[in-house]
Amino acid sequence: MFLVNCLHPALRAGFYLLFFQSSFLLKVSKTQRATESHRCLRIPPPGTLRGSRTAAVLALLSLSLSMYLVTVLRNLLSILAVRSDSPLHTPIYFFLSNLCWADIGFTSATVPKMIVDMQSHSRVISHAGCLTQMSFLVLFACIEGMLLTVMAYDCFVAICHPLHYPVIVNPHLCVFFVLVSFFLSLLDSQLHSWIVLQFTIIKNVEISNFVCDPSQLLKFACSDSIINSIFIYFHSTMFGFLPISGILLSYYKIIPSILRISSSDGKYKAFSTCGSHLAVVC
Repeated sequence: MFLVNCLHPALRAGFYLLFFQSSFLLKVSKTQRATESHRCLRIPPPGTLRGSRTAAVLALLSLSLSMYLVTVLRNLLSILAVRSDSPLHTPIYFFLSNLCWADIGFTSATVPKMIVDMQSHSRVISHAGCLTQMSFLVLFACIEGMLLTVMAYDCFVAICHPLHYPVIVNPHLCVFFVLVSFFLSLLDSQLHSWIVLQFTIIKNVEISNFVCDPSQLLKFACSDSIINSIFIYFHSTMFGFLPISGILLSYYKIIPSILRISSSDGKYKAFSTCGSHLAVVC
């Protein structure tokens, strides 16, 4: 079904590349060290270690690339289906197509750089590249969160106020919601970049992540830590707590309205109305 195609892939969670080194401690007496050293310590040839590590990197590289291509292709097919099928020219699918664009942007902001790092065996990124990656990461993540909240509001109006739905959720309001989501997300992205730019550029700073995580970059800021804490709390409230609260409040109103419907066909139609949103959220 088309609705399942917009499920968010597990790439959002991310891939963590950890390389472990093993050390061996040999406890051999002085009298037996010369005769038993080859029995106690068995070191594989250097080519074997290099080959096994290369094989593991190639396997992870192929998996990451294939999942990225599947994600992009799935979202593009979803957008094409919405554009080409006239019955899908509704507000909920309009928001869904924009959500697919945001998902492509969010995935493209992280996975290609990770694939290049694995292929080149280097995890170094420039200061400008780190800021650019962080800006796009925050931008598309905030757009997704706000669009999910708008989709929950659309389901609420469609189920709880079906007679007024065409008047309330009109095309102008849909475009307005998308533009507000974009500009608020852009403002938050630029605020992140502005705060990170306040700290002095330090060479060889190690970030324990495969992307330039904003929360980790803010820890290196030389500005007032109180200001950073206020900004983090404001960001978490604005783009975390409020969207989740809006979604939960919408379904708090939607579920009782569905349960009050007497016919099974009416309940099925009501659930199918918010099916695309539930598929993305879950």
